[in-house]
Amino acid sequence: MPADVDASRPEQRIVEAAAVLPAYGAITGWAALRWCGAQYFSGLQKDGLTERPVEIATLDWIRSQGGIRVVEERLAPDEMVVVDGLRVTTVPRSVCFEMRHAPDLKGAMVAMDMAARDDVCSVREAAAYAATLNGWTGIPQCRAGLALADENAWSPLEVSTRKVWMIDAGLPRPLCNQPVFDRTGRHVATPDLLDVEAGVAVEYNGSVHLTTAGRARDLAREEELRALGLEYVEVLAPHMKDPVGLVVPRFWAAHERGTRRPTEDRRWTIEPPPWWRPTWSVDQRRALPPDVRERLLRYRAA
Repeated sequence: MPADVDASRPEQRIVEAAAVLPAYGAITGWAALRWCGAQYFSGLQKDGLTERPVEIATLDWIRSQGGIRVVEERLAPDEMVVVDGLRVTTVPRSVCFEMRHAPDLKGAMVAMDMAARDDVCSVREAAAYAATLNGWTGIPQCRAGLALADENAWSPLEVSTRKVWMIDAGLPRPLCNQPVFDRTGRHVATPDLLDVEAGVAVEYNGSVHLTTAGRARDLAREEELRALGLEYVEVLAPHMKDPVGLVVPRFWAAHERGTRRPTEDRRWTIEPPPWWRPTWSVDQRRALPPDVRERLLRYRAA
């Protein structure tokens, strides 16, 4: 390998692992999803430093080695495809593998949501495959994660915040990144989470929001949403170190205030104007022409 090649790049690690593929086997898990276009799957642990091994699914005997883990599970011929010259397991199988072997339910939710974020896999496609896995290791967690999944989450931290809202706080399922409009049809904001019934908007604001310009934008958005009659909750990274103690009570309080607010005070709606093009499902985004997709979805990268 040329000395100037970065051997730590996930794509390079995947290619090197593929070099030891047996006659019957394929790259699976995070590596297969990354190879198929799901950019969240970096091949790193939660600490952002430790590398995860590239997993190979096979029925043939080969030995795990540095940076490569062999997974011996049932593997049908139609569960393998060649993408850009490299044999990987199908996307639904790869997603379900990640969800089954995730450390917890939140990890399973993140795996599905981030695969959907780049339109690599829809919840419907993953659920159809999961239905064939009765008795497999981790399949209860996989199915629980699919029931909680959302195709319009933009980041793993949004997924974590939604998990706290739904599981820890026990509140009704919110909408993810739902555009909010005023009564004239003007787009006001797209909060991370929106409880339409209670009228509560939730934003997770990470370090990128801590600049002066970022805080100014956040405060202006908060003021606009409150002026329209929405309750507003901002969640910061330190809050998530103790979500049950620091976040759940704030969610409960905002939800209670929202449910007490008279509906006639609402000056907002989620009904888009006729010209608005919805992009909150995998199918909707896949149907966009390339130029329209670039224009409508570039905000997610930002």
